[in-house]
Amino acid sequence: MVLLVLFLLTPGIGLQVAHHRTDQWRVFEQRREGRILPLREIEGRVVPTMRGADYLGFEFDGSTGVYTLKFLRDGAVIWVEVDGRSGQVIGRTGG
Repeated sequence: MVLLVLFLLTPGIGLQVAHHRTDQWRVFEQRREGRILPLREIEGRVVPTMRGADYLGFEFDGSTGVYTLKFLRDGAVIWVEVDGRSGQVIGRTGG
């Protein structure tokens, strides 16, 4: 009960959780409808090309269909943007 009260009283937490659920639902729907490639396929294409970098995770923008994969190499963060429909790398920043 105390945790629930703290959760509800902490500014922004409820909105962050709702946003995360919305993003998850967008991924699920777009994947189910065949509009985007599965994350595992995207990772299978990109992660092997990032030799010497640690894969930290991803974000997905449901409005654009773009996956952003995050890596760490020699203390520098690298973001690789991938079109979820084609699997093509469309941008890279950092490192």
